[in-house]
Parts: sequence; C-alpha cells; structure tokens
Amino acid sequence: MKNDPVNSPDHYAIQGIECIDYIEQQLSTSEFRGYLLGNVHKYLHRHKYKNEMEDLKKMEWYFNKYLAKYNEWGSEDE
Repeated sequence: MKNDPVNSPDHYAIQGIECIDYIEQQLSTSEFRGYLLGNVHKYLHRHKYKNEMEDLKKMEWYFNKYLAKYNEWGSEDE
C-alpha cells in the first residue's frame, strides 16, 4: 500500500493507534479544538512557502476533523 502523507502517514500509526487519536485522548475537549484549529492555521499559512498542495490538503484534513467533531462537542459556551 502506498504511503498517504495527508490522511494516514505511515509513521503516525504505531502500535495500533493513530497519533491523532492518542492526542485527542490526552487533551481536554477545549485543548483538542485548539490543536485542530491551530493546525488549520499552520498549514494554511505555510503552504505558500513549503509543500503547497500537500499542505492545503493537510489543512483541509484538520478542518474536516474539526467539523466532524463539532456536533459531538456542542457549543464552546457549554
């Protein structure tokens, strides 16, 4: 199987758990929201200077992850 550096990098799934799932387990909901949105901003900014389309796809991945979790989390004010 070909390595997918955006959706599932080989080095991000060690011992049966994806890195993103481990990070989510370790952070509070608020911290994980910030983590996801911080990565959206990072990849949006850096695409012009580093990996162009790959970074835009990574930005999209983090934003889609945020959207997928949004309804589960509810309002930030709760």
